[in-house]
Amino acid sequence: MGNHKERLAPDKQERFDLKAFLESGGVAGKVVERRQGEVIYSQGDPCDSVIYIQTGGVKLQVTSHAGKEAVVAMLGPSDFFGEGALAGQPVRMATAIATSASALLMIEKQQMTRLLHEQHELSDRFLAYMLTRNIRVEADLVDQLFNSSEKRLARTLLLLARYGKRDTTHRVLPKISQETLAGMVGTTRSRVNFFMNKFKKLGFIEYNGGLRVNDSLLSIVLHD
Repeated sequence: MGNHKERLAPDKQERFDLKAFLESGGVAGKVVERRQGEVIYSQGDPCDSVIYIQTGGVKLQVTSHAGKEAVVAMLGPSDFFGEGALAGQPVRMATAIATSASALLMIEKQQMTRLLHEQHELSDRFLAYMLTRNIRVEADLVDQLFNSSEKRLARTLLLLARYGKRDTTHRVLPKISQETLAGMVGTTRSRVNFFMNKFKKLGFIEYNGGLRVNDSLLSIVLHD
């Protein structure tokens, strides 16, 4: 019987549910709600908390000294942001804006640091998430340097539709403007409009109560 229990221990650890843990009330944070278009924090604000998205979506937008804006990330349920607080970042490097009605768990820096030290399962999942985000940032840079705007748009749409996520049951995007897509891809709105029409004609995307992204769009990304 003792050996049987030992074999169960790793399985129990694998079943650690990060979402359930953060939303169970055991984390000393407050849940705030934001309407679509509301600013969660602004570039230059004090960096004093880590934020977990329970429901809804968030975009991170950077503004240059010349006033030029660029969208650097689009996030959804179960994503973290504001993690720069844990690295000693004094101010926010981007503006966070709700892209839909959202519920956000605000965890103060000291509380998050303590949790990561005390809850090893949480620490493992958070580290894995940060590594995944880092890989995504590197892939975005390579995408900008070497791929055409058409490929970048296709990849952006697939990422927004959470392509490859195990918990994804459909690929319908929340409402997003072509201006926002242009900012993410690094091209003009007219180019985005041209490629979106092309993708629609080829059956890669559909407009039916929202923007549905089909798996076949991956062929644009993979095509040399």
